[in-house]
Amino acid sequence: MGEEIRIHWFPGHMTKARRMITENVRLVDIVCEIIDARIPVSSRNPDLDELAGTKPRLIIINRIDQADPAVTRLWAEYFRKRGIFTLEVECKTGSGVSGFPAAVREILKDKLEAYAAKGLKGRSVRAMVVGIPNVGKSSFINRVARRKVAAASDKPGVTRGKQWIKIGADLELLDTPGILWPKFDSQLVAENLAFTGAIKDDILDVETLASNLMSKLKETYPQSIENRYKISVSEDDGGFGLLEKAARKRGVLISGGEVDLERMANILLDEFRGGLLGRISLEKPPEEV
Repeated sequence: MGEEIRIHWFPGHMTKARRMITENVRLVDIVCEIIDARIPVSSRNPDLDELAGTKPRLIIINRIDQADPAVTRLWAEYFRKRGIFTLEVECKTGSGVSGFPAAVREILKDKLEAYAAKGLKGRSVRAMVVGIPNVGKSSFINRVARRKVAAASDKPGVTRGKQWIKIGADLELLDTPGILWPKFDSQLVAENLAFTGAIKDDILDVETLASNLMSKLKETYPQSIENRYKISVSEDDGGFGLLEKAARKRGVLISGGEVDLERMANILLDEFRGGLLGRISLEKPPEEV
């Protein structure tokens, strides 16, 4: 097991975002939540169940290209068994995104038929798009809209205000700021969010974080470490030891031949987030753990 990092992060704009979602959820027909395929539990905001109320839901599983495809299939099945509709996408290339309007209409089929019966055929469907910071929400919206309408960044906390975006003749999206919850009940959840970049690195001890990621990869995807850093992984290796091995192999050193652990930590985190260690899922559905 790695060392524990105490992570607390709830900037003021998160409180504002939560209030905005509460105030606007009554205006929409459906709440669409984007999650990260690598961490489907950790990237879901438990507050959203309360905030969305009884509104129909769609879970959009993003970054499927970076996650273990076998594990992603298990997650899709897990959500389906619980009556939750899912859409699997990869927002950078746009894979799967074209299925979004049809998925929304299928979920709202009964409601749309009721509208048509009242002579309201053609009324715009309004969807709220929510998700934690840096989960690909803005990239998703830009793909669906087929134009740049939302600011996209690989850093959390970019989208701050709300905006309505028209998609075709009969679909409108409400973009919302990324929202985390006031405290992390589970440090494991907090760490997963930090691994994937949903929490800004400048508030973290990156060496401990990277060491803990190495420990996790050693248990689940040791081959990914060996292939990427050309080092051997043994049962006795700890996270810091593996980080040091990788640094020496890469020549990430400071004067006197000492390893530059901080620089190697940043390299590991950047390469993991960029998908350079292969397709890795950090969470499996409960039945599969």
